[in-house]
Amino acid sequence: MNRTIIDVYVLQTVPPSNLNRDDTGSPKTAMYGGVRRARVSSQAWKRAVRLAFADLLDDSQLGERTKRVGESLAVRIKALDPSLTDEDASALSADVFAALGLAKAEKKKGEAKDAESGYLLFLSHRQLDNLAADALESKRAGAALDKKRLKELANTEHSVDIAMFGRMVADMADINVDAACQVAHAISVHAVDNEFDYFTAVDDRKEDAAETGAGMIGTIEFNSSTLYRYATVNVNALHETLGDAAATRAAVEAFLVAFARSVPTGKQNTFAHRTLPDAVVVRVRDTQPINMVGAFETAIQETESAGRVKLAAAALADHVLAVEKAYGERPVGSWVTQVGEQTAALADLGKAVTFGELVTGVGEQVTAALGQPA
Repeated sequence: MNRTIIDVYVLQTVPPSNLNRDDTGSPKTAMYGGVRRARVSSQAWKRAVRLAFADLLDDSQLGERTKRVGESLAVRIKALDPSLTDEDASALSADVFAALGLAKAEKKKGEAKDAESGYLLFLSHRQLDNLAADALESKRAGAALDKKRLKELANTEHSVDIAMFGRMVADMADINVDAACQVAHAISVHAVDNEFDYFTAVDDRKEDAAETGAGMIGTIEFNSSTLYRYATVNVNALHETLGDAAATRAAVEAFLVAFARSVPTGKQNTFAHRTLPDAVVVRVRDTQPINMVGAFETAIQETESAGRVKLAAAALADHVLAVEKAYGERPVGSWVTQVGEQTAALADLGKAVTFGELVTGVGEQVTAALGQPA
């Protein structure tokens, strides 16, 4: 099977916003090309993608990442055998994770004993269901929990989000899952200066006209930007983890939709910053992933005749063609969804289609690459 790499390039403008804050509450930034850029971390956007998966995939295809693993498993055990008390279900759940060496049991005053891990543990819903069923089967048979069997159940039937973003388990490295997807930190194509919004709030019950002044005063830091976003998916690695061509195609299509349409929700109620991309370019390669961020090493500077989006689209189109020409790269498939004349320069990079057609086209390419009938 040939190597199949999917590169996704996105240009997206967001209004005044604070999508992703640092430890002081300021919008994250980064130095690139000698100037300060707006930045949204890969972790923030991957979280947004995972949340978007809930509307695109069946619950059985997803997982959850939590320290409260015992609580999650106990709920499933109780659902399978309602005759168990909460305490018994929690105790059996704790025994499962103790057998695996993945968590310890902690008992809070007045609460049932639940197992908690010292870190976020990523398990698929199907893995949790299988662990619950196996634990109950052992309990009913009066047998000890089989650690080897439990370990196998925790390392099979991986969810799409685990296959995409990987799993690292410090206490059991042999059930780690290599990520099939990599997401770059989004950065602005231009220089930014963070600004401050000074706001006041009025106390609705203040009726005394003599009592002046606001009920609350504060500041919120923000910026606005045109972002360059990049992600890449290794279809072969994804297929190896999921083990099924149809599931791999569904995962790729769900990722494309989620990555394009999701936005981190930091300060969303304050800024209503949700936008859709100005352009999405997908190129399928059989060589290696290629991040085209070099198109913006020189910061975009808008002019009277051309704004940032138009100039960024032209810069990206030129850079993609230049890099591919210099290195003899020939994508095996390319699709472009672009909005309006501002991003028209990108249309020459591939087949100009609607976003729905782009997702379907990439899905069909994945099916063909995996040797399956269309």
